[in-house]
Amino acid sequence: MKILDGKYVSQKVRDSIKQEIFEIKEKTGKVPGLAVIQAGDNLASKIYVNSKIKQCAEVGIESKNFIMSASVSEKELLDKIEELNNDDTIDGILVQLPLPDHIDTPKVIEAIEIGKDVDGFKPENLGKVVLGDETALISCTPAGILRLFEEYNIDLEGKDVVVIGRSNIVGKPMTALLINEGATVTVCNSKTKNISEKTRTADVIIVAVGKANFLTAEMVKKDSVIIDVGINRDENNKICGDVDYESVKEQVGFITPVPGGVGPMTIAMLLNNTLKAFKNGKKI
Repeated sequence: MKILDGKYVSQKVRDSIKQEIFEIKEKTGKVPGLAVIQAGDNLASKIYVNSKIKQCAEVGIESKNFIMSASVSEKELLDKIEELNNDDTIDGILVQLPLPDHIDTPKVIEAIEIGKDVDGFKPENLGKVVLGDETALISCTPAGILRLFEEYNIDLEGKDVVVIGRSNIVGKPMTALLINEGATVTVCNSKTKNISEKTRTADVIIVAVGKANFLTAEMVKKDSVIIDVGINRDENNKICGDVDYESVKEQVGFITPVPGGVGPMTIAMLLNNTLKAFKNGKKI
């Protein structure tokens, strides 16, 4: 069993981004700009945002954090996005989710200009991913998983891959990326009948259902590749993934740990998308 080390690979990605931004700044005097909008006082969101802002600074991306109250109106939020869409110093706009209940989240995401959609959440960007368009800003978690495969020389062509989870953020874009890589993909969810019959023959399993220890040892075949996107709390309040790691790790070829697997890659790919949006917009 080999661990797919997201901390190690994400550091490599950040080092590469930092070097490229340094070189661009030397030539043009310009650096990428990221706007982060946060509405409300969700503690987890604050932690995520602080981590993103810190990592932006480390690689040379200029970030601006806009903190709004939980009672912010939808119009105020949309007006701020429109202002940032028209700001040439801002290359990427990230709206931290979840938003307060009275805000229409899809409407807010739709308001972000496609070229600044660094989360890769807009339908147009998902469409570009499906078509294999290289200018697409790919949803960060699937992009990070693909980068892990690349780092560890895991060839997807002709492989049987099961994706458990069909969200617009992970499952659907991940499926499109895998198809583009030449994999044969089966998409399941937590309610799929006889799911073990599908997972036991899979070369690669990607789990993103948000259920602690959902994937167990009897559901996987020997030497398969297991990607765990989940972040949950078990009965002892300990962080765990969607995979029963201790039992599964003994029989697989590769596995991502939780924490330290997919999570660090997601933020690294946000930085990568911001650099890509900058280069696309400034024609660099």
